[in-house]
Amino acid sequence: MEELLIITTGGTIDKIYFDDKSDYQIGDPQIGQILQELGVAFRFTVIPILRKDSLYIDAEDRELIRATIAAQSTRHVLVTHGTDTMVATAEALRSMEDKTIVLTGALNPARFRGSDAEFNIGCAVGAVQSLPAGVYIAMNGRIWDPAQVRKNVVANRFEASRPDSRRRG
Repeated sequence: MEELLIITTGGTIDKIYFDDKSDYQIGDPQIGQILQELGVAFRFTVIPILRKDSLYIDAEDRELIRATIAAQSTRHVLVTHGTDTMVATAEALRSMEDKTIVLTGALNPARFRGSDAEFNIGCAVGAVQSLPAGVYIAMNGRIWDPAQVRKNVVANRFEASRPDSRRRG
């Protein structure tokens, strides 16, 4: 991987809470700082295009994400995204060929102690470098086919939506 393109859309990974998890705003993208602090050995470019909770991402936003990725020559793409509609966005990107696109996010903000953000980003970085062209989701230590995964809101995790839905891992 020569360079990693990172598209940020907001979501929990970048949330800043002002009181007990009720009043929040989407802050600056955290992924660039996280990767710098970890001392990664590859170049990356961060393009922040949205600062939205994924519940508010619509078809127009998904087209903006797709067009932004298509306009870049970079073959390896990581998209940070809120978890509630991550699967829908991944499905909207499926038509893109010749790029490996991995969506990831966090169930707890990156600024929170014990957040899953760094772990999910690490899994996504490994996946984007090793998988063939296609669209994938990296959450909960697994790499998922977007057509065969769902977010279990009650359990607060991603899980198979159909039997035998694992791509790898």
